[in-house]
Amino acid sequence: MASIKDYRPIVGRSVIEELELLAAHLKGVVVQNINSTAVGGGVAEILTRFIPLLRELGVDARWDVIKGDRRFFEVTKKFHNALHGREEEIPDGIYEFFLNEGARIIDETDIYGDIVVVHDPQPIMLVRKKRRDGKKWVWRCHVDIAHADKRVFAFLKQFIMKYDGVIFSSPLFSRRLALRQFLISPSIDPLSDKNKEIPQETIDSVLKKYGVKRDKPVITQVSRFDYLKDPVGVIDAFNLVKKYNDCQLVLAGNSAADDPESDKVLSEVREKACRDPDIHILLIPPEQNDIDINALQRASTVIIQKSIREGFGLVVSEALWKAKPVVASAVGGIPLQVEHQRGGLLCRSVEGSARAVRQLLNNPEYAGWLGRNGKEHIRQNFLLTRHLRDYMLLFIALYHGEDIIHL
Repeated sequence: MASIKDYRPIVGRSVIEELELLAAHLKGVVVQNINSTAVGGGVAEILTRFIPLLRELGVDARWDVIKGDRRFFEVTKKFHNALHGREEEIPDGIYEFFLNEGARIIDETDIYGDIVVVHDPQPIMLVRKKRRDGKKWVWRCHVDIAHADKRVFAFLKQFIMKYDGVIFSSPLFSRRLALRQFLISPSIDPLSDKNKEIPQETIDSVLKKYGVKRDKPVITQVSRFDYLKDPVGVIDAFNLVKKYNDCQLVLAGNSAADDPESDKVLSEVREKACRDPDIHILLIPPEQNDIDINALQRASTVIIQKSIREGFGLVVSEALWKAKPVVASAVGGIPLQVEHQRGGLLCRSVEGSARAVRQLLNNPEYAGWLGRNGKEHIRQNFLLTRHLRDYMLLFIALYHGEDIIHL
């Protein structure tokens, strides 16, 4: 795993020195992160890289994962979708079940951090262990709750309001709440297996393994098989493009332990593809995910992300970091990553996605210009070093009530 000093050629010496300065103010503070899965999904991916670098800087950061069965994750998936604004049937018994499971999780989870960061709704009830002992509690919301189902949000709000603060990924996601709110966008690690430079031989080997040919353009979407990522809509857009441009589609992703819908979505995607030899549906296990996804993105002509709702969509930053032209839905945190017509193309429909993809396939010079601009935008705003800085500033701010803190 990369050392913090390995990022210096990418972000500059001054950025690393600033991180070291901030970490010095957190000596002796234990930061405990708690979420619902150790693999799959953006939260686990961020924490996997985030925790070791904080520890190297001298911050005692740790990570715990709660346990839940399939029924629990089916319920929290309904909450997840409802918070995104998707219509979900939420029977009354679900709330009682969640409360009972939350009580179990409280009993099973040891709280030892001076700062406790609880990620998303699954472990949200842990705040009931909050005491008047000086520990700071923060709820990290990774989803866009701007248009959340009123019933589900009202139910969760009773726990949210017990925290000392809430972290949102974008100002567009925030709600009017009578507690401190912090805006911290997620990030990518430029030195991880998913984003680092890899040789052409590796790319060729991965394409051969999955049967993706190099004789025609490749359009790729990388995401979990999730209704909110709209993989069926991607196929619809691809079929429109294919009427005019000979190309192939790659739908690559995995499933997460806390997402019981993924098998059903994958089955529907395979049915929609109708065994078209130009549509490659790839279920890539987490243990081999990163290098393979890296290679598939680098081999792609256009990257698409046709989400219906999106917490942030870091896969967009991953694609742009590889200087690839991106066509993406204007939802969630994607517009923060894609500067329309400067670092990519934003769209709002199947037809719009197809039109944008065709524009890039037919104008490779423009596509290349968008990719180069997009990479620089990610360098400036969405790399892990900026994320580390923001979190350490947050940790320091939790112990200060004033607006200006002199370090």
